[in-house]
Amino acid sequence: MNRIFPLLILSLTAFLAIASGETKKPNVIIILSDDQGYGDVGFNGCTDIPTPHLDRLAADGAIFRSGYAAHPYCSPSRAGLMTGRYQHRFGHENNTPYKQDDPEAGLPLTETTIADVMKANGYSTAAIGKWHLGDFEKFWPNQRGFDYWYGLYGGGMSYWGDTGSLPAISGILRNGEIVPRNEISYLTDDFTDETIGFIERNREKSFFIYLAYNAPHLPRHSPQKYLDKTEHIEDGMRAAYAAMVVGMDEGIGRITDKLKAESIYEDTIIFFYSDNGGHNGGATSAPYRGNKGMLFEGGIRVPFTVTWGSEVPAGEVIEEPIIALDIFPTILSAAGIEKPKDLDLEGVNLLPLLTGKEPSLPSRELHWRVSDGAGYAVRQGNYKMVKSIFKPEPFLFDLRKDPYEHHNLADSMPEKFDELHALYQAWNKDNAPSKWSDPHFENRDI
Repeated sequence: MNRIFPLLILSLTAFLAIASGETKKPNVIIILSDDQGYGDVGFNGCTDIPTPHLDRLAADGAIFRSGYAAHPYCSPSRAGLMTGRYQHRFGHENNTPYKQDDPEAGLPLTETTIADVMKANGYSTAAIGKWHLGDFEKFWPNQRGFDYWYGLYGGGMSYWGDTGSLPAISGILRNGEIVPRNEISYLTDDFTDETIGFIERNREKSFFIYLAYNAPHLPRHSPQKYLDKTEHIEDGMRAAYAAMVVGMDEGIGRITDKLKAESIYEDTIIFFYSDNGGHNGGATSAPYRGNKGMLFEGGIRVPFTVTWGSEVPAGEVIEEPIIALDIFPTILSAAGIEKPKDLDLEGVNLLPLLTGKEPSLPSRELHWRVSDGAGYAVRQGNYKMVKSIFKPEPFLFDLRKDPYEHHNLADSMPEKFDELHALYQAWNKDNAPSKWSDPHFENRDI
């Protein structure tokens, strides 16, 4: 009798939910790759790296041809994603220091994360993979709205779980506890397994998963099973890089297959993009100029897709520029969650564009800034202004006529250049000083 009573309560609860019209909110998965170039997926025209699962995911939804990361390298890009705000507003403009000696170096605790909001609205939340938003415990995912966490708090490590000269706590953790190295196989596969396990445990609930693969970030590590699929690539560095992309792609295929097996694929909105452009050493951001760390298109324009069952028409290709800051408000809209009044999101809801309810997004500018303003860029419509760390002269491009940024118009169109520069100055007034120096800029190691 005691065992039957809870079942009756659950049945009554389910009946009341149905009677009141209450429905399960959509699941949400953000899949973030690391240092993957624009040109390194099939849906953007890649021919040498097989990415059939990502291509299938993209075909089921929308591809953004002008999808931008919030920053040209790792930690600040993730800070923008997690908060839906330009990370410059709260001083998280640089990668966290390489030395773990600054207890204030991390995503400020005053900032609300997307996981905070999702959890407060009944979602089961998980962060799996690379965090890179603060080395000290107060910054870890379990303190930032995530119920479950499996991964590393730092920016990178051996794919076999070896922490080298660093302490074991710098390696793979599960909810803050060290995962023994003998329980680690290959991190890309492990992150996939953990994601599938979380889906299995939470398939009856609404869940939010932030899956941040560290692939294909350095070091170039891959098991033979993925190298076998890229042996046709003659450049050894690219073949190794490609194998890491293949491992991630196969993992994403396993995850989508799991969603389908549980009959929840149609009810899950899935975002996929890269945290910044490709890194030298096998990756390519072709056909665009530049790479990771740069504000030319190759450093910030990335592979970007959104899939959500029948809600987002399959096969869409959208040219309008969007940025990772748009993910937060889009998720809130998809989940039917009202934006908290004290939350100052700076992205826009993409659903009206994705669903065809609106032909375009509201007019706006997109901004980037690195190293306390040593470099910056603005895009408004088809025009883009760039002040590069790597080049002395300022740039102005018309991306409609010159998408690959070959022709500098700064001298021939001074009024347009000044207009965009004024937009940058106005935006920059609301930015905070960086809370720590930029190890990338200091070391020129991007």
